[in-house]
Amino acid sequence: MKSKLLKALLLLLPVVLALASIGVGRYEVDFIVQMKILLSQVFPIEQTWSQVEETVVMNVRLPRILLAMLIGGGLAIAGAAFQGMFANPLVSPDILGVSAGAGFGASIGILLFGTGFTMQMFALVMGMCAIGFTFLIGGVRRDMPIFMLVLAGTVTSALFQAFISLVKFLADPEEKLPSITYWLMGSLGTATYQDLFVGGPLILIGMIVLYLLRWRLNILSLSEEEARSLGISVTKLKWLVIAGATLITAAAVSIAGIIGWVGLIIPHIARMIVGSNNQYVLPASISIGACYLLIIDNLARSLTAAEIPLSILTAIIGAPFFAYLLRKTGGGWG
Repeated sequence: MKSKLLKALLLLLPVVLALASIGVGRYEVDFIVQMKILLSQVFPIEQTWSQVEETVVMNVRLPRILLAMLIGGGLAIAGAAFQGMFANPLVSPDILGVSAGAGFGASIGILLFGTGFTMQMFALVMGMCAIGFTFLIGGVRRDMPIFMLVLAGTVTSALFQAFISLVKFLADPEEKLPSITYWLMGSLGTATYQDLFVGGPLILIGMIVLYLLRWRLNILSLSEEEARSLGISVTKLKWLVIAGATLITAAAVSIAGIIGWVGLIIPHIARMIVGSNNQYVLPASISIGACYLLIIDNLARSLTAAEIPLSILTAIIGAPFFAYLLRKTGGGWG
């Protein structure tokens, strides 16, 4: 009974928070009006609301809410999958340098073309190049130890962070530099349906891949010989996990900039609720991650007159919480 209630809660909570979030903002729209506007997209309802209210709900808030949930859930399941694969609770989705690579691509895109679709494509391509560079450093061998991947990812992140600094140095300090700096801190302030249609399918594909692999991640805690005796190819499994998490992270960064801590702390919260079985941790991470980033985004656009970058709030909330977890668990799985 308790398990069914928990599943229902994890399914319903993101929906409830999404509906509540439509009313968050400086332009007040009555809740009944919000529901009528949403239902009018499916059913024929007599229009009793203004065009401004419909624009605010449908074109400003709804795409932003959907992207916040998609990115939050995506980064959370990517972090949970990586933590399961590396058997390390300190691992996050950017461990292999994807975020830094995508950030560098976005910086180049903003410098040359400004924000928009072209910038997003630069970010996606460079995110994929970064993961390729990581494997080039670590060496693509069947018996490559996991720590080699981590070290190679650290090198890749440092290199692309240096490239980002170089782009900032070359950028026009009056126009381009502020745009690059603000974008890299993460924001959904310019979210549109185009962002949803460009990055959304990539994040969903990555999430589906990781979700389908969720029970196999438990097998990675066994030795390779034991895993093979169960009919599992450890090498192929690791490649699929890396591919899914990389796709999610690169697409998320291309849409909203670098948003830290989500993929690091949300899997820990999921384990505190559902236990350490990855079959349950990964889907729970999707739900909790979607809710978490949605709440963070609501705070970002409502706390002050100027919108606060998402990475600032995720760090302010995430760092103390993670410090508490480290203190409580001693660096273990908790």
